[in-house]
Amino acid sequence: MPTSDLIVIGGGIVGLATAYKYQQQFPGRSVLLLEKESELAAHQTGRNSGVLHSGIYYKPGSLKAKNCREGKLAMEAFCQAEGVPYDICGKVIVALSDEELPRLDSIYERGLANGVKCEIISRERLLELEPHVAGIRAIHVPETGIVDYPMVCKKLAERIVAAGGEIKLGTAALGFKSDGATTIVETIAGGFAARQVVNCAGLYSDRVAALTGEEPPAKIIPFRGEYFELKPEAEHLVKNLIYPVPDPAFPFLGVHFTRMINGGIECGPNAVLAFAREGYFKSTINIPELAESLTYPGFLRLAAKYWKMGAGEMWRSVSKRAFVRALARLVPEIKAEHLVAAPAGVRAQALMRDGSLVDDFLIESHGNVVNVLNAPSPAATSALTIGDSIVERLAAARS
Repeated sequence: MPTSDLIVIGGGIVGLATAYKYQQQFPGRSVLLLEKESELAAHQTGRNSGVLHSGIYYKPGSLKAKNCREGKLAMEAFCQAEGVPYDICGKVIVALSDEELPRLDSIYERGLANGVKCEIISRERLLELEPHVAGIRAIHVPETGIVDYPMVCKKLAERIVAAGGEIKLGTAALGFKSDGATTIVETIAGGFAARQVVNCAGLYSDRVAALTGEEPPAKIIPFRGEYFELKPEAEHLVKNLIYPVPDPAFPFLGVHFTRMINGGIECGPNAVLAFAREGYFKSTINIPELAESLTYPGFLRLAAKYWKMGAGEMWRSVSKRAFVRALARLVPEIKAEHLVAAPAGVRAQALMRDGSLVDDFLIESHGNVVNVLNAPSPAATSALTIGDSIVERLAAARS
């Protein structure tokens, strides 16, 4: 069979960015991208809020901080060149009580350490930016933006094909064979050979890594994020992006408001265990995948640590009234009648056996295979620089 220089598994934004960056670095080399769905960006990339993150939250020096700062600029430049809609609209991170002020200051200091343009603002200035928000003080992050990530993926795919690459949809990876120099990716459409392989399989990245022969240090546990949207008559209550001060005792940001690039205001998400890796609906249950999550020691330890907060997230999942109360802490005028259900997303969260969440991007090399084992937010913002770092690994392994 023909042998490609590179096979990328996964047609989300990180997989597409990797293939695109590989072609830029090595023009003329052959690239094949395999995606199990009938369309690109069908999962995390196509179901997020479309935020261009500034990098304010991430630990200075971490892969998230570095890639987010550089990746945001690269993503803006790509969007500008390709005509992809984006808007640097800014956001506010709001402290609702005196108790939250030290955490607000900590986030501000982290933002400054990461080179983020941000400022502490008074309630008076906050109300100029978001007239309907609660809060006694806030951080204004004017460089945060919103973008159409599915269109970014469409443009990346066009560039890949134009440069001679090939994209095969409906082609799930089922296994791997390797003779040391060449890897054969076995799929439902037959085998495809390559000198190097990159696994960007998202929700199934750990399983694909295991098929390559690697023992992943973490397991993907799927968390569903459920959203509402504001009805048009209530959209005036939110101008741009409104976030709470995150609770350091909980590993998620909390419900917030996001203006979307194609119109509308998204509200959420909560965070509940999904009963399937692609469990976008409460009724979607995959018994083997659910059993895998519920019997994993890391999840049991996480659940024991955060059971009270987890119970609150689950209650908001079944009670619209509880969800509204959480939103109304930020925007008190929000009522249940202002909200309609919106599509949910599932976050592929890598979890260690000791119950600790993998807080940074996790990318590991195994022979001629690179496995992207954890790429949560801000991976979409950072996709182009993540692609650069993966290509550096590929080049080093091949030299």
